[in-house]
Amino acid sequence: MNQESVFIPKSVIDATLATPAVEGKRQLDPLKALALAGGVPINILEDTNISNDVEVHRHEADLWICLEGEVEFIVGGTLVEPWVKQLADGGTDDRELKSKNLEGGTSHVLRVGDVLWIPAGEPHLHRTTGTARLYIIKVPSAELVPLTYVRGWK
Repeated sequence: MNQESVFIPKSVIDATLATPAVEGKRQLDPLKALALAGGVPINILEDTNISNDVEVHRHEADLWICLEGEVEFIVGGTLVEPWVKQLADGGTDDRELKSKNLEGGTSHVLRVGDVLWIPAGEPHLHRTTGTARLYIIKVPSAELVPLTYVRGWK
């Protein structure tokens, strides 16, 4: 694949972080648009008063860097009654698993400057009261994590 370099100056990131927060979960531009258009594997995620479903990415790892606020991550543990990600076209994607509940796991509270690595195949969720903004960097896995390695999968 032939891809061009992308430079995003700090002034653009500062302007992005200066935008008012909104309730819920969203990805912020310009990184959202770059990720969609050119496959740039970094985004800024904003969470305001949310508690996400548990996720497992079998095809990629997540590197989280807290830019603002405070957010709790629960990582590891065992999925409870998991399902495969549903796609907008009605299909499914078994590279991503979901669950409403997680048994066990380890809690990490990220604050400004903290970094969290979540390897492919590791269950995780995040939640916050207030607003947290984080870099999320998607790192492709060399191999798809087998379903049999995911704790709690049927």
